[in-house]
Amino acid sequence: PLTARGDGTRAASVTLPAHGTHSFRYLAAGDYWFNDETADGHDGTNSRLHT
Repeated sequence: PLTARGDGTRAASVTLPAHGTHSFRYLAAGDYWFNDETADGHDGTNSRLHT
């Protein structure tokens, strides 16, 4: 679940297995999906995070 932050944004925390690569995207209001430009990489559709 998302938690409200003091600056008006929201955040979520997840625990991911170590030594892996995980794909993710963000969903904004409506049906707008976007990537994290500061992620460890991209696979064409998703952002990638290396743990």
